[in-house]
Amino acid sequence: MNASAPPPGTDRTAASAVRIGALVPLSRPGWVEAGRHVLAGLELAVGDVDRAGGIDGRPLELLVRDTAADPRRAVAAVDELARLGVAALAGEYHSVVARAAATRADELGVPFLCSSAVLDDLTDEPTDWVARLPPPQSHGWQVYADFLLAAGHHRIAVATEPSVYWASGTRVLQERFAARGGSVTALDARALTPAALCDELVDHRVTALLLLVGHPEPAVPVVRSVRRDRRLAGTLIGAPAGQPEFLSWLTLLGDDGAGIPFLRYLPERLAPLGVRVEAALRERLGQTPSFVAFEGYDTIAVLADLLRAHGTDRERLAASWQDAAVEGTRGRIRFSRPPGAGVWQSDRTPLQVVDRDPAQPARFRVLHTG
Repeated sequence: MNASAPPPGTDRTAASAVRIGALVPLSRPGWVEAGRHVLAGLELAVGDVDRAGGIDGRPLELLVRDTAADPRRAVAAVDELARLGVAALAGEYHSVVARAAATRADELGVPFLCSSAVLDDLTDEPTDWVARLPPPQSHGWQVYADFLLAAGHHRIAVATEPSVYWASGTRVLQERFAARGGSVTALDARALTPAALCDELVDHRVTALLLLVGHPEPAVPVVRSVRRDRRLAGTLIGAPAGQPEFLSWLTLLGDDGAGIPFLRYLPERLAPLGVRVEAALRERLGQTPSFVAFEGYDTIAVLADLLRAHGTDRERLAASWQDAAVEGTRGRIRFSRPPGAGVWQSDRTPLQVVDRDPAQPARFRVLHTG
């Protein structure tokens, strides 16, 4: 790849600004609430960078594009942003969309720091053009499986929909459970009504159901159906992908949405920067910020640090991931290439299994750390 300089025809109306392209789901069928949180973090960090003097006196400009959870739309956005001369790309929440964006960024030679997507294989081949902040899905979901096994759940079911992301998560769980003498039954949430799904859970004598499905549909009606089925009293509902993190979950489900463990990428205590950023995000969002808002902020913090040190040349920027040593909202951020990893990976990302407290659903309980 040799797309380190803006190609002919680049829009230079804002030549004095350093441009970063932001990919976020801001319309359906994308998870709009998650997109808003990622964007809030990105925008807050851009403002902080500019107040601190920008990039060698040049302001940061965020060019935001709505992916709407559509891989083709994301690819088109990457093409457009590359033509507009962005120094790098940031963001995206949905793993399948991030994979399409990462593949295209690699083809065009545009550095891409993925804020939130966890799918292990973000690109088909190893690349220096792509890095990401959250841990790969295989690590996070293995930790989640270990949490369930330690709690005595050896026969579980997953309600799933067709998706590379959900299929990958199912494989991680099945392999982890099989290695410890457990079992995972996959149930098609599109083919089964919530009531029929409950019948399957009874027939398979499982002790836990994991929601590997979209929110609010079909996750919300499935939760309601399981909660109201007396045969399934005591059955644990889990959501490793993090649906209960967001306020809409509590709004739609109320008490039924409590006691559902999910993965969250936050430390036990935020770093000093994180405490300040949390307050600013809370004001901006009008609610408690989710971990993806912190991921958005940290994405810009990393890119700004590398831009100051290495300039806006795309090729030099893509060669500098290993040089990052940034104080983020959740601790120090560095990148490495673990064996078999196709992209640069943030080290030591904090990981928790959390749920909403049944006694006070607006409050989170940390159940396990990994």
